[in-house]
Amino acid sequence: MAAAAEAVTEVDATNEEGEEEEQVVNPWEVSAGKGGIDYDKLVDQFGCQRLDDALVARVARLTARPPHRFLRRGLFFAHRDLNEILDLYEKGEKFYLYTGRGPSSEALHLGHLIPFMFTKYLQDAFKVPLVIQLTDDEKFLWKNLTVEETKRLARENAKDIIACGFDVERTFIFSDFNYVGGAFYENMVKVARCVTYNKVVGIFGFTPEDHIGKVSFPPVQAVPSFPSSFPHLFSGNDQLRCLIPCAIDQDPYFRMTRDVAPRIGYQKPSLIESRFFPALQGENTKMSASDPNSAIYVTDSAKEIKTKVNKYAFSGGRDSIELHRKLGANLDVDVPIKYLNFFLEDDNELEHIKKEYKEGRMLTGEVKQCLVAVLSELVARHQRARALVTEEMVDVFMAARPLPNMFG
Repeated sequence: MAAAAEAVTEVDATNEEGEEEEQVVNPWEVSAGKGGIDYDKLVDQFGCQRLDDALVARVARLTARPPHRFLRRGLFFAHRDLNEILDLYEKGEKFYLYTGRGPSSEALHLGHLIPFMFTKYLQDAFKVPLVIQLTDDEKFLWKNLTVEETKRLARENAKDIIACGFDVERTFIFSDFNYVGGAFYENMVKVARCVTYNKVVGIFGFTPEDHIGKVSFPPVQAVPSFPSSFPHLFSGNDQLRCLIPCAIDQDPYFRMTRDVAPRIGYQKPSLIESRFFPALQGENTKMSASDPNSAIYVTDSAKEIKTKVNKYAFSGGRDSIELHRKLGANLDVDVPIKYLNFFLEDDNELEHIKKEYKEGRMLTGEVKQCLVAVLSELVARHQRARALVTEEMVDVFMAARPLPNMFG
């Protein structure tokens, strides 16, 4: 999905000296002060809802399976109308999933994997179809890349997405350059006519120096929310609801979409939104593909993972062993703990590590050693799966075809 300074999503944070620092969260930029992202202020600013324990329990009950660790640990923490999707599902009605990727790098990093790992869980748990948008056009408009290069990167990224284990009988992956047209384009111009220039500037912070390609892009990301954009999948089912798993920086696109949808005769999409996966250097930003030392990539070797974690992962441990034994670690800023929170499956083991580390009995080096083992196994497993993805498999996933068993 897409990733301009946005005036309406700038939130003030307070630093240790009591001075206001600017928190910026939008599809193209995520930054905060030393305290990290203030998610409570984001929820208030964006107008979404907190995902509470009752909703998580309801998902577990309706799917008859334990909630994903991203849910039970509050990593997917906010939503828009998730309760409505669950109401419909409980009555026997179906919905479809939509998520995406902006293909600007050769390989994905772990932060890129988060929405796809969670979307796979949703697809498996609810047994519903999924559309995945590769916004190669957006990356051409925002990055110094040629059309040909963004199209190539889209296919390479598709291989990493397929390696996450999606069901080919329920999944359609498309690149904008290859798919936009027909009913999809009709919906784009319907959306475009409903959004004034002033409105799009207010949402996305475009400036007079931005070229018109940027201003015209938001409808492209909006309309996969509407089933009529995919007549080969949902013909005659124009009111099918859509659920979008994404990071909260993508929310501006779908605030716009939800405002427009009733005006053009469609249902508002629902969202389930995640926290950011922090950079190795700390939680004041998210991982960046432009800084290889801020991220663990799915192409990294076990040795590279070990080096990056040991050298760059910000620690909440104390300056000396003696002080650490006395005071314990500050888990609120410790990046290895935050990464284990995302990727260590065993809740009991995670809580044991947190307790021992916080009380000073476990040292930073030991926590990092645990993290290296978890990440090395995860990345090696992904690499094995990706090695099995052929060009022919990519062609099948990206073919505009009916999916007769998509609700089976």
